[in-house]
Amino acid sequence: MKISIITPNFNGARFLEESVRSVQSQAGPGVEVEHIVIDGGSTDASAAILDRVGAGIAYRVSERDNGAASAINKGFRKASGDLIGWLNSDDRYRPNALSRVAAAMQGHPRKALCFGHCPIIDEEGREIRKAITRFKEAFFPLSSRFTFQSINYVSQPAMLFRRTALEAAGPLRENLRCAWDYEFMLRLWKQGGATHVSGGPLADFRWHPGSLSGRGFEVQFQEELDAAITDAGRWSPQALLHRGVRRGIVTIYDLMARRRAVSAGAR
Repeated sequence: MKISIITPNFNGARFLEESVRSVQSQAGPGVEVEHIVIDGGSTDASAAILDRVGAGIAYRVSERDNGAASAINKGFRKASGDLIGWLNSDDRYRPNALSRVAAAMQGHPRKALCFGHCPIIDEEGREIRKAITRFKEAFFPLSSRFTFQSINYVSQPAMLFRRTALEAAGPLRENLRCAWDYEFMLRLWKQGGATHVSGGPLADFRWHPGSLSGRGFEVQFQEELDAAITDAGRWSPQALLHRGVRRGIVTIYDLMARRRAVSAGAR
């Protein structure tokens, strides 16, 4: 099975090599990897890193774009795989992740997308925020379109989808600031539903102060609510549940941000 992985990057040299190598390591029996790197005109060491480790990259370009969603959409237009995913340049795949994805999707040929476990790691690669990860994983056995409209429990680095589902759902919305991945997954879900890839983690999501989720969580969760309302209806049970979930999560994230600020000020 051919799998296209798109890596958007802009001045992400710090973690770029680890991310690229994690993609390159996925090729093996039954899995052909097409790696597409879309760089937004980085001015750091990204180009030098890609020159050094990018022999396995199928397509690479560096030019100004309108952000990560724009870069990923460029990658979509180049992708020729049966399955497609994207891996940001600060995230990483676990060993054999894509072979497990291929097996899961072959076993569920009508499903539009699949997802798996995805721990949160810090800048040093250590797992953090375990309670948040366990909370999201608690919804895996209850997975359905209804549940996903009520709460976003799928971590994007551990999510891949069929090219046919992308063609039916359409590209990412570039006018959203943070939640274009969740809004996109809601549209994908309509094309055949999702299956959970059992077993260990597929990927690691890296949280750090410079990451999008690290600096824009209030916007993210408002956009997610708006997407759920559009998909399920303003007064649907899913939208009402999502409102309550959003309030709780934003409160928790705000408390965590305040704690980090106090800790930083005490140093």
